[in-house]
Amino acid sequence: MGANLLVNYGEAVAMLLFVIGFTNLLLQKNLIKKIIGLNIMDSAVYLFLAEKGYIEGRTVPIVVNGVQDVEAYINPIPSGLVLTGIVVSVSVTALMLSLTIRLYRRYHTLDLDEISTRLKKEGL
Repeated sequence: MGANLLVNYGEAVAMLLFVIGFTNLLLQKNLIKKIIGLNIMDSAVYLFLAEKGYIEGRTVPIVVNGVQDVEAYINPIPSGLVLTGIVVSVSVTALMLSLTIRLYRRYHTLDLDEISTRLKKEGL
């Protein structure tokens, strides 16, 4: 068990970060802290994909010096997924922050329980 953990420390760190972000997302009442928790979870997934896509001794899949052997290069799909995920994550974070600003302007609080209570009082 211990030897596998030392070899796969990147994956273990990614799982730990995901748990930290998920716990933050569940337990925090402040909307900004929830957004931070979601971003920590995103980063954990990107770290995990990057760790799984890396193969020791191989290089990026750019043909140099005529080497076309598949065994010389890493798989480019995890890298592409990470880049796509980062773009989507930035967009989703921007949308969440803009909605949070609108909620704050209307209710003058970032506490999700307080916003829910006010919504119930308004009958929405």
